[in-house]
Amino acid sequence: MTEVEPVGTGAGIGAQTRMIPLDAPVDLRAVLGPLMRGTGDPTMRVAAGAAIRASETPEGPGTIEMRVVGASILASAWGPGAAWLLEALPAALGLDDDDTGFDPKLHPVVADLARRLGPVRLGRTGAVWEALLPAILEQRITGTEARRNYRRLVLAHGTPAPGPHGLHVAPPPQVVGGLPSWTLTGLGIEPRRGALLRRISREAPRWERIGVASLAQGAGGRGAADLAAAMQANSGIGPWTAAEVTLRALGDPDAVSVADAHLSNVVAFALKGEARGTDERMLELLAPWPGHRARVVRLLERSGITPPRYGPRVAPRDISRELRRR
Repeated sequence: MTEVEPVGTGAGIGAQTRMIPLDAPVDLRAVLGPLMRGTGDPTMRVAAGAAIRASETPEGPGTIEMRVVGASILASAWGPGAAWLLEALPAALGLDDDDTGFDPKLHPVVADLARRLGPVRLGRTGAVWEALLPAILEQRITGTEARRNYRRLVLAHGTPAPGPHGLHVAPPPQVVGGLPSWTLTGLGIEPRRGALLRRISREAPRWERIGVASLAQGAGGRGAADLAAAMQANSGIGPWTAAEVTLRALGDPDAVSVADAHLSNVVAFALKGEARGTDERMLELLAPWPGHRARVVRLLERSGITPPRYGPRVAPRDISRELRRR
């Protein structure tokens, strides 16, 4: 790996750069895709060979651009958090992710997906709040609603990200915690969820230490059990939210989003041909891969395998519009 060096000319004016040689190809969409909240996510954009992400780091806001160049990743970063993001890049891309003990051959579908899609790289950002904020917004509502509300919140109360890409940094805990209830409701966030966000924002900063510790070389998944327990000690945060956070922030290889509206059906259908599955059935089917269940889930999510749909989809709501009609 090369040293971080400043750039003073061309498109990278004001940037710092880092070149990371790769031992194997990396699909940036596969690794970083779970971080993105829909195609309109104002904090990032991702494709197979390039990605841009804005984040609030311990050193301040920063933006990092990653491109696959031959057998290397060329990264450029802007802002006070530039050096921090470049240093954390190998962890974010899961370049040190250890899948020792994961055997996809235990099921023919998983074996076929692993052969076709390649090894599962679990990246980790170390940014607990940035994973927790959208996860809370996604609890028990449609994806359309959650992504819309997240986008509104970031654009209204986040900050423009450093660099030339026009991204935004998500609002930090102290900002969200200071928003009055009617402001959040005006963005489409119902009062109970807004109250949870404001309450959790006071707890979240101390959880960031667990996230930062997971960025050390080979530390993927470190602290996941402690973080999950700390989060779930708060009413309003259950195993689904905890798993969504530990997967993205810590690279937890065993995270399973129990109580997800669709995941149990996907697992049951993909592994056993059953059109519907319960959480108990999902955990039973994933049991052959202890410590690596998230890898199986990621392969199934990337496969495009979907169970048959029955009945109409749940229509998304927008409570901000409903309130304006009153």
